[in-house]
Amino acid sequence: MLLLSILYVSYGNQPWMFAMFNGFKPAVISIIIVALLGIGKKALHTRLHILMCALAFICIFFFNISMFLIIIGTILLAVLIQRLWPALSANRISENNLTSSNEETFYFNKNSVARGTNTPNSKSLRQTAIFALIWLIPLLLLYFLSVDFQFWKDLSLFFTQTALFTIGGSYTVLPYVAQFSVSKLNWLSKMQMIDGFALAETTPGPLIIVVCYVGFMAAFNHFSGSILMGTIGLLITTFNTFLPSFLFIFVGGPIIEKTHGNKTIGNVLGFVTAAVVGVILNLTLFLGKDIIFPGGVSFKYIDFYSLAWIIITLVLMKKFKVNVLYIIGLSLFFGLAHFYIFR
Repeated sequence: MLLLSILYVSYGNQPWMFAMFNGFKPAVISIIIVALLGIGKKALHTRLHILMCALAFICIFFFNISMFLIIIGTILLAVLIQRLWPALSANRISENNLTSSNEETFYFNKNSVARGTNTPNSKSLRQTAIFALIWLIPLLLLYFLSVDFQFWKDLSLFFTQTALFTIGGSYTVLPYVAQFSVSKLNWLSKMQMIDGFALAETTPGPLIIVVCYVGFMAAFNHFSGSILMGTIGLLITTFNTFLPSFLFIFVGGPIIEKTHGNKTIGNVLGFVTAAVVGVILNLTLFLGKDIIFPGGVSFKYIDFYSLAWIIITLVLMKKFKVNVLYIIGLSLFFGLAHFYIFR
């Protein structure tokens, strides 16, 4: 991602590179839609889940409420429903979903023995303290050695809290990262954010590594186009995004094992996942609006080429199961062809 980010800021304004990203951008929206449909199919089991999804979407789309507040509100509402109407909160999954995968073929499955239930709290507290110390070291170095410490502090705290509040996969936290870094912090433009999704999709790694690009662009833009500052921003972002993952494994793992089989917690998390679907839907509209309507939301401003490519790539991925890497290659060719034929 560091190499791709440097290439992006160095050659992104070249006409041929600009054409390539114009082909990528509609495909990114298709990829997000496919993820939205996949997560929605697994998360929306009941009408109450659908209602929770709709409420989350309304909160973030119309009232711009933070994803963290939406998740906290969802948890509180789910706990209330669990206490007052427990029958409504049950995750009623169809028999087809239950039998669609053979649990026994997985090394870890629902019948696995929880082995960390006897972990003492003192050990967990020591591990938490060690992780807190490791987290503080780069921040202290930045305080004494860097210029504009306020920016570095904001960058570190933003991606740390983002990592700590992650629920599920990358698509659950990226809506917050995209909207907050673009609209609130003004670290990069919306089009640059979409380009970041395209760059991340070209790598074999998970989509969450797009945050590395966001950190690079935030520092690059803030320090007047400095690749060195962008590189430091990427490294700081990577550190603060993935360090909490190890905290969750070492400290959170035993806690999760102690709650193994707890239906109440499972039901509450089911509502949280349903709310996340609404947040991802907001991300789709947030990014897709400027691609389909580059001149404003009006019929006369519709980019029919982008709209057509969204539909084509969506059909290729959903109906014909075309691999994302092939979609990216086709999109590159589409962007270049569109540029050289219609310029």
